[in-house]
Amino acid sequence: MRKFLIAGNWKMNLTGAESARLARELAAQLPSGCPAETAVIPALVHLQAVRREIADTPIKLGAQNVCWEKKGAFTGEVSAAMLKEIGVAFVLVGHSERRHIIGETDPLLNKKTRAVIDEGLTVILCVGERLEERQGNQTMAVIGRQINASLAGVAPQAVAKEQVVIAYEPVWAIGTGLTATPRQAQEVHAFIRARLGELYGPEAAETIRIQYGGSVKKANAGELLTQPDIDGLLVGGASLAADEFIGIVQAARTAGTDRAVAIG
Repeated sequence: MRKFLIAGNWKMNLTGAESARLARELAAQLPSGCPAETAVIPALVHLQAVRREIADTPIKLGAQNVCWEKKGAFTGEVSAAMLKEIGVAFVLVGHSERRHIIGETDPLLNKKTRAVIDEGLTVILCVGERLEERQGNQTMAVIGRQINASLAGVAPQAVAKEQVVIAYEPVWAIGTGLTATPRQAQEVHAFIRARLGELYGPEAAETIRIQYGGSVKKANAGELLTQPDIDGLLVGGASLAADEFIGIVQAARTAGTDRAVAIG
């Protein structure tokens, strides 16, 4: 069974002091024998403060962005090596806000993905369709294109080392209060796994974790996690409250048991 990955994307929220306090609260409240791998992804300027609070805990550190180059005249950018040096384990690439607000393209995201992997870190590659694309029955075509382009040139060895996580985030469900139904989410996750099977082989595809993201909260986390191809959650707004995020992590305990029974 693939181990759940619950990651909180704090986006451009919280001061340094608030970030440290939230990390401290999460470290204190994280259930023992946690059934899920857990990560927090604060703003880049607060990575160090958060790292100090989660040191010697199971919580891992993630970054929201990375440069595609190793070093050089790229003002305002941060390299994968810099992130690794301060203890980052996961790096988000291709979040819809980067794609549709900042304007990052699939070729650029491919370079970022490979930069993360080359440095020995794990990429959380985000894919997802807009509302008009879903309404136009283009969901699978859009996501298939994003996966093919973003993973171009990524070697099977990276998959074998668990350096690739996919996060399906329907754009229409991010920050809107709307959530894909478990059935809708599972349908897309199954498609993603099949596409990964085409790229890396069915056995390798079975090892890749695929998260769901989009207005996730503790009230709907359990039902989403019981789906056979949903291997974790990428949490936005709900990750900014310790009790809500811990509730999502705890939901993984029961969901993992239910899913194991359903599958096996």
